[in-house]
Amino acid sequence: MKVSIITPTLNSERFIKDCIESVKNQSYLDIEHIIVDGGSVDSTLKLIKEYENSYDLKLISGKDNGIYDALNKGIKSSTGEIIGILHSDDFYVHSQVIEEIVKVFLEGNVDSCFADLCYVSKENPNRVIRYWKAGNFDITNFKNGWMPPHPTLFVKKEVFDKYGLYSLDYKISSDYEFIVRVLYKFKIRTYYINELIVKMRVGGASNKSLKNVIQKVKEDYRIIQKYKLDGCKTLILKNFSKINQFFAKEK
Repeated sequence: MKVSIITPTLNSERFIKDCIESVKNQSYLDIEHIIVDGGSVDSTLKLIKEYENSYDLKLISGKDNGIYDALNKGIKSSTGEIIGILHSDDFYVHSQVIEEIVKVFLEGNVDSCFADLCYVSKENPNRVIRYWKAGNFDITNFKNGWMPPHPTLFVKKEVFDKYGLYSLDYKISSDYEFIVRVLYKFKIRTYYINELIVKMRVGGASNKSLKNVIQKVKEDYRIIQKYKLDGCKTLILKNFSKINQFFAKEK
């Protein structure tokens, strides 16, 4: 099975090489890495182009309407049967990650899978800030604010073809809307890999500023209402569940 990994970038010169190296060095060989750049004015594009002939890398460059528009461009251009998202500040923790992902799809009757993620210091990726242990899938937990870490989610491309891409109605929470849509509303089959597979540097769009935090809360509530979850209870539990991540450790 071919795997397409989509990476949106914008002025990502500090960490894009770590992201690229973590994909390039995967033991599984049938991978295409699609980087969608929104018009970087730093050295991001120059750094990406240094890798063009070293592995299956495809660069899409041009203005877009935000991160989810970039992801949609990448998905539309992909040729893989499995789609994964890896942001430019993130990286896989070891070289067998994609090999393990493909094994789940080949051996299990699933449409998607997910795993654990940890947030690390921007300057020191060995310093863990939060550990997001996703836990086994239980559809009823959506009403308790549960969702899997988006960068660990791998989905068959046919799911996007059947149920749609990321909605551009949301600037920050479209990943949450997509996950609720496919796992909760349409009940696609999924599997939890009880393992850390992605490290994410702190400082993403959702918590970059107080304004973004407020916008995310508003968007989350719209999604909760749209899919008839438990209103304010779900919203509160979704946010309070993050507290445990500061104390959780990898087993």
